[in-house]
Amino acid sequence: MLNVYITGAGRGIGLALAQQHAQVGDRVFALVRDTKKSDELSQLADGSGGKVTVHRMDTGDLASIPDAAAATGSDSVDVLYNVAGNTGPTNNELETDIDWDGWDSAFDVMVKGPLAVLKAFLPRMHEGSKVVNFSSQLASSTWPMGGYYAYSAAKAALNRLMRSVAIDLKDQGIIVITLHPGWVKTAMGGPNAEITPEESASGIRALTQDLSIADSGDFFKWNGEHHAW
Repeated sequence: MLNVYITGAGRGIGLALAQQHAQVGDRVFALVRDTKKSDELSQLADGSGGKVTVHRMDTGDLASIPDAAAATGSDSVDVLYNVAGNTGPTNNELETDIDWDGWDSAFDVMVKGPLAVLKAFLPRMHEGSKVVNFSSQLASSTWPMGGYYAYSAAKAALNRLMRSVAIDLKDQGIIVITLHPGWVKTAMGGPNAEITPEESASGIRALTQDLSIADSGDFFKWNGEHHAW
C-alpha cells in the first residue's frame, strides 16, 4: 500500500488518479481547493472506509500550503502528484492588454505552487519517494504553435525548476519528474481531445510505478515515453 497525495484531485486526471489508486488499495490524500465542490470525490471518500480522505489545499494561496500539508497528518509520502493547474490568459495578448494578474495566477499555481507543495511534504519523504509534476507539451521548445503565453511559459519554468530540484534531491533518493499527461478530455482539454482521464491516469500510474532514480529530472509523456524538451 502506498501513501499517495494528489493536488487538483477534485476532477479530471487528478480525480481519475484518486479513483485508480483507491481501487488497488492505496491510501489516498485528495487535496482540493474546495472540499465540497466534487460530488464524485466525496462519494469516493465516503465509500472508501477511510482509505481516501479529502483535504483543503489551494495551491495558488502559497502562504497556506504548509498548514494545509500539516493538516493531512504525519504519514510518509510515497507518491506526490502535483496536478493542480489553470490555463492562464488565453486572449491574443499581442493585440489586447496583457493580463498580468492572470500571469501571476498562472505562475503561482503552476510554478510556485508545486515547489511550495513539494517543500511542505519533503520532511515526510524518504528514499524512493516520487514527485510527479504535471507539465504540458506546450512547454517544449519543439511545440510548433503559438498562443497560451502564460500557460506555456509557466509549464516551461516548471520543467526547469523541477530538473534543478531533482538534482538537489538525488542524493536523498527522491525521484522528481515532469510529464505531459496527454491531450485529455477534461474541462481544460475539451471534448475533442485524444484520450480520457482514465486512460491518462492509467498510463501515469504505470510510469510512476516504474520510475527509478536514474529517471529523476526527466520530462515524460503519459505513456512512459520521454518527451522532447
